[in-house]
Amino acid sequence: MDSGSPRQRIADHLVHVETMGSGVRRALFIHCTLGHSGIWTGVEAALLDRLSMTAFDRPGHGRSGLWTGGDDGKALHDLNTEIAGRLIERRADVIGHSYGATVALRLALDWPDHVRSLTLIEPVFFAAIKGTEEYAQARGMMETLRAQIAAGDRIGAARLFHDVTNPGLPFDRLSPDRQARRAEMIDIVVQESPATFDDTAGMLAPGRLERISQPVMLLESGNPPTGIRAVHEALAARIPQAQRVVVAGSDHMVPRTHPTNVAGEIAAFLKV
Repeated sequence: MDSGSPRQRIADHLVHVETMGSGVRRALFIHCTLGHSGIWTGVEAALLDRLSMTAFDRPGHGRSGLWTGGDDGKALHDLNTEIAGRLIERRADVIGHSYGATVALRLALDWPDHVRSLTLIEPVFFAAIKGTEEYAQARGMMETLRAQIAAGDRIGAARLFHDVTNPGLPFDRLSPDRQARRAEMIDIVVQESPATFDDTAGMLAPGRLERISQPVMLLESGNPPTGIRAVHEALAARIPQAQRVVVAGSDHMVPRTHPTNVAGEIAAFLKV
C-alpha cells in the first residue's frame, strides 16, 4: 500500500487522501456518512493489481478538516463534489457508498469528462422516491434524529442512525470511545440531508439522469435500509446504461462486511 500525502488543500479545504494500487485504470472511492476512507480497505486490497485507487476522507470525517458551514446542505454537497472532481486525473471509475454514492452520481452529471463509469452502492438519494410511503418513513427517521440532537440526546441520535445503517453491529456493542465519536459527529447527518431528501443539486430535473452516458452499476445489499431498493428502481428506470446487482447476506455496510464480494462485482463490471 502506498499512502498519499496525509492532507492536501483541495477546494480550500484540508482533505486527507490515500492512494494505492498499481493498475492502469484509475478509480476514486467516496465513503459513507460517519465513515472514512478506511471503509474501503478490504475492497481496495482485493483490487491492488487491477486499479490505481484514490480514496479521501470527506469534509467533517476522518482526518479531513471539519465542516463549518452548518446546515447549508447544498454547499456541503457542492464541496464534496468539487473535492472528488479535483482528485480525478483525466478519467476514473467512480465508486460511491451511501451519501458518497450521491456525490458520485453528481460527478457524472457535473464533471462527465472525468467519469468513465459509476458504481453506486446504496445511494441514500431519497429525493428520487419523494411522495412514497418509504420516503415518508426515511424522512421521519431524520426528523426524529434532528429532534434528539435538539434535545441534547446525542447518544440517542447516534444510536438511531447507527442501528439503521449498521444492523449487523448494534450501537450498544461499540466501545464507549466509538459511541462517543459517533455522537460527536452526528450533526453532519442532518447537515447532509437536504441534498439527499430535497435534491439541492437538481439531479432529478427532467432529462438530467437520462443524459448519463457512462455504464452504471447499482450495487445493493441483501438487507438494505427502508427506501433504498425503491431508490435503485427509480434510478435504474432513468439511467440508460444502469444494471443492478445484489450481494446476498449483507446489509448497508456491505463494503466493510463483504469487501471481497464488492471487489468481485466491481472487477466484473469494469472487466479488469
